[in-house]
Amino acid sequence: MPDTSAILAQLTTTQTAKEGVEHGIKADEWERLVTRLGRHPNLVELGIYSVMWSEHCSYKSSRRHLSKFPTKNARVIQGPGENAGVIDIGDGQAAIFKMESHNHPSYIEPYQGAATGVGGILRDVFTMGARPIALVNALRFGDPSHPKTRSLVAGVVAGIGGYGNCVGVPTVAGETQFDAGYNGNILVNAMAIGLADQDKIFYARGATPGNPIFYVGSKTGRDGIHGATMASAEFSEGDEEKRPTVQVGDPFTEKLLIEACLELMATDAIQAIQDMGAAGLTSSSVEMAASGGANGEGIGVVMDLDKVPQREEGMTAYEIMLSESQERMLMVLYPDKIDMAKAIFDKYDLSAEVIGETTDTGHLVLTQFGQVVCDIPVAPLAEDAPNYDRPWIEPPKRAVLDISRFPEPGDYGDVVLKLMSCPDMASKRWIWEQYDRHVMNDTVDSSQSMGNAAIVRIHGTNKALAICSDCNPHYVAADPFEGGKQAVAEAYRNLSSVGATPIAITDNLNFGNPEKPATMGYIVKAIEGMAEACRVLDFPVVSGNVSLYNETDGVAIPPTPVVGGIGLIEDVSKIATLKGAQKDDVLIFIGDTTGQFGASLFAREWLGLKGEYLGSPPPIDLEIEKKHATFVRQLIHDGLVHAVHDVSDGGIACAAAELALASGMGMTVSIEDIGQDKAAAMNLFCEASARYLIAVPQSSQAEIVRRGHELSINAGWCGSVQGDNLVFIEEPVKARKVAELPLSRLREAHEGWLPNYMNEID
Repeated sequence: MPDTSAILAQLTTTQTAKEGVEHGIKADEWERLVTRLGRHPNLVELGIYSVMWSEHCSYKSSRRHLSKFPTKNARVIQGPGENAGVIDIGDGQAAIFKMESHNHPSYIEPYQGAATGVGGILRDVFTMGARPIALVNALRFGDPSHPKTRSLVAGVVAGIGGYGNCVGVPTVAGETQFDAGYNGNILVNAMAIGLADQDKIFYARGATPGNPIFYVGSKTGRDGIHGATMASAEFSEGDEEKRPTVQVGDPFTEKLLIEACLELMATDAIQAIQDMGAAGLTSSSVEMAASGGANGEGIGVVMDLDKVPQREEGMTAYEIMLSESQERMLMVLYPDKIDMAKAIFDKYDLSAEVIGETTDTGHLVLTQFGQVVCDIPVAPLAEDAPNYDRPWIEPPKRAVLDISRFPEPGDYGDVVLKLMSCPDMASKRWIWEQYDRHVMNDTVDSSQSMGNAAIVRIHGTNKALAICSDCNPHYVAADPFEGGKQAVAEAYRNLSSVGATPIAITDNLNFGNPEKPATMGYIVKAIEGMAEACRVLDFPVVSGNVSLYNETDGVAIPPTPVVGGIGLIEDVSKIATLKGAQKDDVLIFIGDTTGQFGASLFAREWLGLKGEYLGSPPPIDLEIEKKHATFVRQLIHDGLVHAVHDVSDGGIACAAAELALASGMGMTVSIEDIGQDKAAAMNLFCEASARYLIAVPQSSQAEIVRRGHELSINAGWCGSVQGDNLVFIEEPVKARKVAELPLSRLREAHEGWLPNYMNEID
């Protein structure tokens, strides 16, 4: 038996500023804490403050800037502030989605870090009453030559696949990039999408006093303690000793939890519900209390921690409250529904216990061994948490990259092969074949095989959701304002390319230490650029996550604000994919090629430029972006096209290569018809915005050109679908070949790099 008196003495010992620092509470925050509390905290109270005031939970460095995002449009039901965002998709249904990071845990313990990232984001979605229907991941790894990269890739991919496959939710989209800037701090961003009836959406808010607090799911252990605090601090080499802070997931338990929660949600038993994610029982109870009350004015909570199901002996209140054990939920039930709720969770062999009740005191009160070990007001833990106006400096401006200073490639075919086989652009088949992409039988098209966006049918209907994940960190590093705009616009293009109407985004803002004014400048300007794009495109932010302190030994990651986009397809028979090109189709180019090579794949991989020498990213006109995307969507809806690809990394050359590989059809592209400078074959690799390459039947060509002319959109012939080679010609009449590549050789280069890399022996 544990020595309860000794445990209680330790838990209730008054803490000092020194212990505060050890818990990540800085001197000014300590003064704020003591002032708000009116006394010094004890150990349990300090632990609770430390996680609730951590960057990961409070967003204390970014909150004031996140308010710049537009968060509403005609289809938004719930924006930021809940477990996930909610949008109206018609017919009384809603799509519920969010993206979150699990970066630090995945670097320390890649399998469990990535797996529990998937489990956590699934809970954010089904907590709100949605059945999860799709998963997405956005991964960034270090230089392939770094000694840790290969094992991190293997562990993270296995973790994502292991959890998602077992829980039975398809992983349908994602992106994977490699850069030396992630050597000491990889990024693992996970997104989940679910479906719910609009009259059966559940929220963390709304609990009223006098109702039972119900704990369900797995038992609480010692894994993940101070995970939120770890995610709010920089790394140093040798941080492997932090392994105990990484949670351990069980996807089979998560599957049971999904089914049990959805079964209970079909009744009228639940008043409020919150998953136990970062900061575990602390954050779930505090957040429900802070948003409770009839008018959201906040309520109190009292919990007896001896009643919390525990899987380890002798756990203290401090450990119970800070544990981030997985597959757990906290609910506020109506009193007469307890027996029914217990019966449902007993059926699924899950722990289910009443551990406390809501009150009208506005305090969080905890007892253990019959004694009060915590009594603190809720408000200072939540809305009154620090909200910093961090000093920041304007990021330096880069010059426009003058491509004319560089010699023309001797063999354009070699350039295409190099770009299509480089780590960022190479096929990620080795990764996505480890994911179950078709479980649930509603995946129409997954984006992993070079798709623009995944398409997932809304079960039992002819509608579908389009889903994508996008960010070009090289653009953001070169100019965070333009790069932020580009991340949003790229998602908008990808959704439009399959025929979906873009509705809303979730985001995952990954940056370094916000206490450094230079880093904070990138955060501020990226948010402002994203916000502008969201406003112009009517593409609001409805949920998201901020992951800061992504640094190792003072070296920050490249700024990486990832955008997860959702669009609606009203009729799944009216879509376009990369695979649709057919023999004798005509290639139509939409947009204007303006010779923008700054921060491009060509500049990085072929010219070998780095840092400021890469120049500024391509500027973006958001009104033109919107106009061209609307045009493309209409062509798809009217059945005039067979295949569509937006033009992004690697320019027209790589877009054509991906179209050809996806369809298995050869293509001939006329350089003269894709650029303003008819002599510049290097325009093949230009990354100017708002451009598309489409394959259409010959019968559609005249109509598309006519429509483009009426709207003052450049939409004209640029080639044909024929043969077994990818061919670029300089003049259609003379047909002088600039490059010719057999598809077999192109496929070998494109698909060979990653499996060859992962099969190498160190």
